[in-house]
Amino acid sequence: MEMTETIHNTANFIHTNSGQLLEQIDNDVKNINIAKDQSNANENRLLESQFKNKNLFRNYDGASERVKNFYKEQHRKQTVAYNLKARWRFHSQLRARMTVWDALMKLNTLIDQSDPDTELSQIDHALQTAEAIRKDGKARWMQLVGLIHDLGKLLYFFEAEGQWDVVGDTFPVGCAFSEKCVYPDTFKANPDNENPTYNTKYGIYRPGIGLDNVMLCWGHDEYIYKICVKQSTIPKEGLAMLRYHSCYPIHRENEYQYLMNDHDKKMLEAVKAFNPYDLYSKSDEVYEIDNITEYYKGLITEYFPKEIIEW
Repeated sequence: MEMTETIHNTANFIHTNSGQLLEQIDNDVKNINIAKDQSNANENRLLESQFKNKNLFRNYDGASERVKNFYKEQHRKQTVAYNLKARWRFHSQLRARMTVWDALMKLNTLIDQSDPDTELSQIDHALQTAEAIRKDGKARWMQLVGLIHDLGKLLYFFEAEGQWDVVGDTFPVGCAFSEKCVYPDTFKANPDNENPTYNTKYGIYRPGIGLDNVMLCWGHDEYIYKICVKQSTIPKEGLAMLRYHSCYPIHRENEYQYLMNDHDKKMLEAVKAFNPYDLYSKSDEVYEIDNITEYYKGLITEYFPKEIIEW
């Protein structure tokens, strides 16, 4: 059964200062993922050449109660019904019209005041990721992906219902939850876990259906992916980086292979090449925005045919 999307009009605007908690949770989750990735030799070499020591980051055993509670809520609330509703909202309403650069500046109001690993803003992380990719001589479109990969967090200013539908690891809904998701026991509270339509291996899908036809839990990855599919010329590899960069059960744990097709497997190689730049690019280095604004505005213009984007 292929995924369908319908239209529904719902919006709940959220105060900007709540974004500090959002970013705090997102950074905690990201740091846990960094610590989890200690066995990848390629990422070790990348880390040694550009980024700070990953051993400084926490692991799951040492995660804060905030992170644990975040996943309890996310795993309980990311249901098929919610994901259909989120997609209704995406298609039913225009949230804003603005340039990509202005969107980055808006996102910059999300600042984590208590992150133990960095006090830098969203634009700093975006530029660190993009500049690391640029420093390694990667394609211009990949540099742009580094710049905008977290831009979907704009959802928090629009209709997000909390942190749980914006950040955190992502996973498929509509089929059995993987035991390799973080804190898998917390899925027991998800009503889909007791639904015989959804709780089998394939659930509402069929073998090899392809991830394009699978609902991944709603959040900033899905949002920016859908924006860019419609309004950019970013190649398919870059779109995959945007959509799957938080989907660790798939690209790190090799789960849900039975839903994938050959195209998905090829695209995941691109995602694996991107993720070290996202995870390990945090440092104390701050780029002077004025010195590189024109360069990145040029990248945006190159891959977004229309200056004003519909969000």
